[in-house]
Amino acid sequence: MQKKLLYIFGLTVLVGFMSFTLQEDRWKAPEGAKALKNPISSADKAESAKRGAKIFKTRCMICHGTAGKGDGIGGKALTPKPQNLTSSMVQAQVDGELFWKVTNGRNDMIKWGPILTEDQRWDVVNYVRTLK
Repeated sequence: MQKKLLYIFGLTVLVGFMSFTLQEDRWKAPEGAKALKNPISSADKAESAKRGAKIFKTRCMICHGTAGKGDGIGGKALTPKPQNLTSSMVQAQVDGELFWKVTNGRNDMIKWGPILTEDQRWDVVNYVRTLK
């Protein structure tokens, strides 16, 4: 009986640690990023997304994969792994949060702000929205 209780306690601690680690890794943009408004009009979003797809294929696909699922060959050795851009967690973020992340990068993700123009970064955000 004592071994069983010790096993359950150990398992509970392990699960608690794992969930803390997973929550710890969730990448959150600062609150101010939510206020960034996508400057691309609804009428122009399809064209913007097409431009974003081209950028994605040359800059992002190596790590995020062809369908944006985070399974690209370049991301296999990265920690944390590239995000699955089709996930509800990513898609639920506002455009400003995604733009901030593309702009600033994190860990092994490149900081695209100095490399891509502001319009190009919004194009990437608009493309990511098509990956649902």
